[in-house]
This record gives sequence, C-alpha cells and structure tokens, in this order.
Amino acid sequence: MKKVTVFFLVIALCLMMSVGCKKKDDTSSGATNTPIDITHWYWADNPDYSAKMQQIVKDFNENNDQNIKVTAQEYPWDGGGYSETLFTAAMGGGGPDTAAWKLTSTPLFKANNLLANLDGYINDWTDKEDIEENLYNVMRNASGTDNIYVMPWNTQVLYVYYRPSMFKAVNIAVPTTYDEFLEACRKLTRDTDKNGKTDVYGFGMRGAKGGQEPWGSFIYGRGGDFTNFSTPQAIAGMQDFINLYKNGYVPPTAPTDGFNEIIANFKSGKTAMTIHHIGSSSGMVEALGEDVDAFPFPKGTSQWTSMGDTENVIFEACDNKDAAFEWVAYLATGKGQEEWCKTTGNVPVSKRVQAMPEFQNNKFMKVSIQGAPSAGIFPILDTTTEWINTIWPNTTAAALAGQKTAEQAMADLQKGLYGS
Repeated sequence: MKKVTVFFLVIALCLMMSVGCKKKDDTSSGATNTPIDITHWYWADNPDYSAKMQQIVKDFNENNDQNIKVTAQEYPWDGGGYSETLFTAAMGGGGPDTAAWKLTSTPLFKANNLLANLDGYINDWTDKEDIEENLYNVMRNASGTDNIYVMPWNTQVLYVYYRPSMFKAVNIAVPTTYDEFLEACRKLTRDTDKNGKTDVYGFGMRGAKGGQEPWGSFIYGRGGDFTNFSTPQAIAGMQDFINLYKNGYVPPTAPTDGFNEIIANFKSGKTAMTIHHIGSSSGMVEALGEDVDAFPFPKGTSQWTSMGDTENVIFEACDNKDAAFEWVAYLATGKGQEEWCKTTGNVPVSKRVQAMPEFQNNKFMKVSIQGAPSAGIFPILDTTTEWINTIWPNTTAAALAGQKTAEQAMADLQKGLYGS
C-alpha cells in the first residue's frame, strides 16, 4: 500500500512540476493573462501632439499580442528641464521604463549606467534594415561608444530653401555640388532696382547662436569634419563662410542674424536662399505660395547637414526590457511611427513610412528624407553648450569682421570645444 501511495505522490508531483513549467513557458512567449506593464514618459509641444500620443498608446495596447500595457505620462519640456526631471527620477529609482529622449542627454545617463544597451535587440530585430545605418551611427556617437543606447524615432533635417523665381531671373539651376552652391550665392546677389546698392542677397547667413548648424555644412563641403577644426580642409570651409560675408553675398547684418532674421529676410525677398528645416515650411508657403522650394545642401568633398532629433530609450532598471523594446520598436517602424510623423510633420526614420505617399508628395518632406543619410549632430561634450551659445557666435563674428583669420578662428573653436 505504501508503494502505491508513493507511486501516486510521485506522479502528482511530476504533474505539478509539468504544469508549473508550462505556465512559465507561456509567460515568456507572451501568452499570459497577466499584463506586462510599461511606463513611458514623453513631452508634447501642443495639445494635438499630446492627444496623438495617447491614441498611439491606446492602439498599441489593444493590438499587440503579448498583453503589453503601456501607460504614457506627459511631462513638460520646460526648456530642457524634462531631462533633469528624468535624470533625478532615474537616479532615485523611480523613473519610467522607457522615455522620449534628446541625444544631448545620452553621455550623462550613460555615465551613470541608467540606459539599457540595445545592441542585442536591434541586431535580432526584423525591422533593423528599415532604418538608415547612418542613424545608428549617430546613436553610437551620442554615447561615445560603439554601442547603441538610443532608439531612433523622428528627426528634422536642415536643407536649403530657395526662391524659384529668383533662380529663373538669373538663369541658374538648383545647385548639385558645393561649388555650384557658392556660385549661386554670387549670382543671386543683385541690385534689382539699379540704384547702385544690393537689395537681394544670395544667401541668408545665420551668424548668431544656432548658426553653427548650417555653418557645419561648409566645413564638410571642403572635406573637414568636427573631430579637428584645425585641418586645412576645415579652415578652407571657414574661409568660404567668411568670403560670403566679405564679398557681400549675405546681408550686412549676418553676424547678428538669428532664426527670426533669416526667416524674415527670406520671406520678404531680401535673400534668395537660406537654411532651415521643415518646421518653417508652412509659414514659407503661406507667405510665398508656390515661389518657395528646397534642395539638400549639396555635396562637395564631403557632405553633412544638421539633424534635430527626438528618440526613445529603455532604462536599465526596466524589469521587462523585451516588452519595452516592442513598444519603442512600434514607435520607430510600426503604426506609431506613421501616426506620430503625420501629426507632427517630423521626418520619419522608417524607410517604409518615408516611402508612403503622404510623405513623398510633400516636397519639403521629400527633401528632408533625401538629406537624412548625411545628417548628424555636433559632438556631445561637457563643453558643447558653452561652445554653441558663446564661443562659436563670438569667434565667428570676429572672423566675419576681419578681426581673426580663418585659421585663427578655427584654432579658437578647436580649443573651445576640445581644450587643445
């Protein structure tokens, strides 16, 4: 009798173990009735964007087959205060699982081991090739490592706005090379009322804060880059920039012109070309109708344009990283990508979404997409903020005024960013 009892006890234990193991397997494959909760932080620039994010979350929660439930919590951008709030929460152990992101925050969070390494997820991801390799390289550069800690989401790419009527008036085509662009700046500078004074300038130069972004295209145009501003190629790019001012191909106010000035000058017809991104396109069309178009900043020896960014990250403290990646992947290449970019007008990172008629039929979006493979960011260092806000505009103003040579200016910019 004891043998029979023991036999049935063994069978019962085996069945219990079998059921337990089966249940664990079901959970790991996503077939579970228990929701996998993911908390996501984001900011929204206006109520429409906020409503769209909540709708994207709702759609994801209702349609993913792994019972992942995302809760999206909105925090104000607050001039960058969002990132400080996020850092404080993450350091205190109370941050979210995933969050909307700016690349400039990456070094600080990475240094404190707060971000999950996404290499393994991206390498095994079926949609990996749907995003340009250049974007992954930008994510790596932001961390200062060979690893990816940031998931692409959407971008803004600088390009050249131009007035087709002015190009027609001087009988020139859209520049396809860097040298042709410089020549267009010369030819488009005119005295249209024949009073002996220039009243249309070929290019609207931004010499004040923020002007380092379009300026970077000139440095790369001559074959320089941002690793060393003191190379002959980088100095040649700076000399081109100085010559535009010296030769009178840009407004005399260029050293102090910021965003508002370059846009106003272009809309008023004072300049024939200027550089900004798709965020200005609706205002351009409203002011100029069909007499505004765009082209990517042309390639010279090399090519670069500035990229504005909004990405997503997964935090190392997240207990459900597999589920978290499903969510940020949905935003990167899934339906969430389509819906967000249609609403915000930002440039999709997904090639599939870029190819959709809604984006290809918008000439400004199309030019943004064309420029994306050469788009990047400035090095993210402890010195970058001061360099952008103070050192670059002051040094460039001195160079434009003839107080510094191109070589001296680039040496100062090198020292200001890198310390030597």
